[in-house]
Amino acid sequence: MRTVYTNRHGGVSSGAYDSFNLGDHVGDDPRSVAANRRRLAEIIGVDEQQVIYMEQLHTNTVTEVDGSQHIVPATDAIVTTRSGLALVVLTADCVPVLLSDPVHGVVAAVHAGRIGARNGIVRRTVEAMRDLGADPATTHALLGAAASGALYEVPEAMARDVEAKLPGSRTTTVAGSTGLDIRRGVLHQLGQLGVDNVTVNPDCTIADENYFSYRRQGTCGRQACVTWLTGQPLQAI
Repeated sequence: MRTVYTNRHGGVSSGAYDSFNLGDHVGDDPRSVAANRRRLAEIIGVDEQQVIYMEQLHTNTVTEVDGSQHIVPATDAIVTTRSGLALVVLTADCVPVLLSDPVHGVVAAVHAGRIGARNGIVRRTVEAMRDLGADPATTHALLGAAASGALYEVPEAMARDVEAKLPGSRTTTVAGSTGLDIRRGVLHQLGQLGVDNVTVNPDCTIADENYFSYRRQGTCGRQACVTWLTGQPLQAI
């Protein structure tokens, strides 16, 4: 089982998408996106058609994938038990969540934006993994670079609404204004779901120009977090 995450460097895109943009929905030259996606597949050593992307729409929809679709429509989490399928989540401030149970051979990639996280996308993904045989006690979660609570300012009413559904999210920014820390809310929720083995990349996409950030840039590219199974579940060895 492997996980990889990218930043904005190392690709062929230009302008606001400079340079390793992997999003095909943000206005970048499609030829550049295709070249960057080929490069990602080459770097991780997975056939390009086995690298599975989502049409992310800020839903709480979870889809099991078997490799029959290269781009999965209208979903914000994908889960599989198939070895060799590299599951991709694209972000530019939202929280990318990679979930993997190497004991039972189940992995998932989750796009946990404010709306999706509020509406239970992470919880629904853990439940979908459990339905496929995973155990939260043997599941590892990686939370990637995302907007930090220190800089993610939102209206008070929005913060209260998210906090009611995703406790631990509401915060105060460095400017003293109301903010959200979706990564912290997801971390709290994972603990409630029994997923205690969590790695958090603390990088803030708004502050760190090595990442794309919609909040900082407006028009921008998307970085990726990727996970895939490389062999048989550990319990079968």
